[in-house]
Amino acid sequence: MAITDLLKFGGKRPDQAGGGVDTSPSAATADAMVPSKALPKFLAALSSCESPVLVDCGPVIGPNVAFFGEQLGCKLHIEDLAADIDRHTRAGTRDQLAEALAKRFPKGDATVDGVLCWDIFDFLDKHAAQALAREVVRILRPGGAMFGFFCNTASERAPFTKFEIVEGKTLRHRPHNGVGGAKQVLQNRDIIRMFDGLIVSDSFLLKSNTREILLRKRA
Repeated sequence: MAITDLLKFGGKRPDQAGGGVDTSPSAATADAMVPSKALPKFLAALSSCESPVLVDCGPVIGPNVAFFGEQLGCKLHIEDLAADIDRHTRAGTRDQLAEALAKRFPKGDATVDGVLCWDIFDFLDKHAAQALAREVVRILRPGGAMFGFFCNTASERAPFTKFEIVEGKTLRHRPHNGVGGAKQVLQNRDIIRMFDGLIVSDSFLLKSNTREILLRKRA
């Protein structure tokens, strides 16, 4: 269930799809500490806004709520999309997920400064991913930013991950009790096409063979 208005505070990258097990650090080691190169850039983009509006597509994580309040003085909306995916998976209605995501954000056009998608797109099929991407583009203000992880290796079964911000350059990957699901690979060209209206500001390949991508809406 979404929680909105939770708190108001005052070089070459491989694109080949593969199969098998999830090799992300979160799957390999619980509570893994993972440096992030894109997160500091995302935070810098939001720090230029006065009282920025931020949408977090992950679950409620106390340290993250405190971090964003202290660092950005932002208005934070929690929209737990992993819970939505879980609910449709358990009900056997994944074919309805695209339609649900197209109506998921009760926010006006160009009203949000930043969106944290984490690894949600990895767990969506093509149509659901496109529906979510259109909503992200719609709600972002000109100059707004979206931060997400995109896997390079498909998996038949993988867990969700809780991403806890330890400080501005490090994330703790914590286990999530959701059912998870299959992970899909999105090619860079597909990501660019899907987020029509955004540009890839930064892209980093992690040692885990996962891409960190920061997209910005054209001003």
